[in-house]
Amino acid sequence: MKARVHITLKDGVLDPQGKAIGDSLRRIGYTSVSGVRQGKLIELDIDEKDRRRAAAEVERMCKDLLANPVIESYAIELDGVG
Repeated sequence: MKARVHITLKDGVLDPQGKAIGDSLRRIGYTSVSGVRQGKLIELDIDEKDRRRAAAEVERMCKDLLANPVIESYAIELDGVG
């Protein structure tokens, strides 16, 4: 099963990379851009057929390592069986 974890900074947390990207876009002519938030995508191959068990395992991974719950939010997508 394929899992995707989308991790973004929570609202109110400063995002210097997003600001730099937005500034660069405006500088090269994309003047309609008013805000950019930068995040990360983690793709995992999970050797699990049961969708609920896979989701629970990825949820534990996020809490244990993949995301910092103080400043980041995450969303999990699963593709595959079950």
